[in-house]
Amino acid sequence: MATRSGFEKHYPEVFEKFEFVTVFDLLIKYIKEGRIKLDKTRFKGPATYHDPCNYGRKAQKVFGHGYFDEPRWILSQCVENWIDLYPATMNQICCGGGGGTLVNSYNEERTYYGRRKMDQIRATGAGMLVVPCHSCHGQFNSIKKAYDMEGLEVKYLWELVADCMIV
Repeated sequence: MATRSGFEKHYPEVFEKFEFVTVFDLLIKYIKEGRIKLDKTRFKGPATYHDPCNYGRKAQKVFGHGYFDEPRWILSQCVENWIDLYPATMNQICCGGGGGTLVNSYNEERTYYGRRKMDQIRATGAGMLVVPCHSCHGQFNSIKKAYDMEGLEVKYLWELVADCMIV
C-alpha cells in the first residue's frame, strides 16, 4: 500500500502503463476462474483473521477502499470454521508491531501494546490466526509466548491458500 501511494504521489504516469493489483484481487480472480482449486477440509478450525492497519484502515483513508471483505472471502474458501475478531474491520486494533516497532529495541513496549489484540484472539478460541501483513505476522509470532498462546498457528493468507490448494 505504501508503494502504491508513493507511485501515485511521485510517478502517477506509471498507472497509465501498468495494471496494479493486490494479492487479494489476484487470489480472488484465480479462485473464481478455477485456476486455484481449494480443499476446505484441510484445516478444521476454528481460525480467525486480523485486519492489518495498512490494508484496512489506512487503505480506506488513503485510497477510499479498505481490504476487509476480500481477505474474508478468500479465508471462507479455505476453511469452513472461522470466527471474526470483535471488533472487526475499521474498528479492529493494531497488533502493536507496525510502524517499525518490530525491528527496534522496544520489545517490552511492543509486547505490552499487543495484549489487547491477543485477548481478542483468545476470546475466539481459534487455533489459527490468518494475516496478510509481514509486520503483523512477525509481531504475533514474537509475542504469543508472552501471552501463553504458543499453540497459536500464525499463517499468511496466501500461505493458507497454498496449503489448501488441490494440485
